[in-house]
Amino acid sequence: MKFTRAIACVFLFTACTPNGVLVSTNGGTSVATVTRIDVSIAAFGQSATPAGLALGFSPIVANVAVGSGVQFVNVDNTSHTATSIQGTTFPPTSPFTFSATTPSGSTLSSGFSSGTMQAGQSSAIFLVDKPGTYLYGCFFHYSGTMRGEIVAQ
Repeated sequence: MKFTRAIACVFLFTACTPNGVLVSTNGGTSVATVTRIDVSIAAFGQSATPAGLALGFSPIVANVAVGSGVQFVNVDNTSHTATSIQGTTFPPTSPFTFSATTPSGSTLSSGFSSGTMQAGQSSAIFLVDKPGTYLYGCFFHYSGTMRGEIVAQ
């Protein structure tokens, strides 16, 4: 009887959440909505953003809600990272060290890196914990303007 009630409670809770599912972020927090950002240097062309020129991510500027999650998915045939950048504009030269190739962070505000994502791989889900604009780029292709923005509201 207790097991049946637990299943009913889980069903009712997930039925009332956006997308009907709860997923756990890298930090263990549950979120109801995850924004997928596709990664491909070949498929997504260059655009001007408020922070500067960017390409290789879709959407190039992702608008997300605080409390949701963000996940990067490599849809390309080459390795990429999605690694946070401090500041309000893209630096002219790569701000990354080799540590960008290792997954790190669980929230946007604390800084994050997907680590190296091979073709077809996905990053952990990063919690959108505070409003703001978060810049990121690819360790391997930063000089080719492989960069993007997340705007959290």
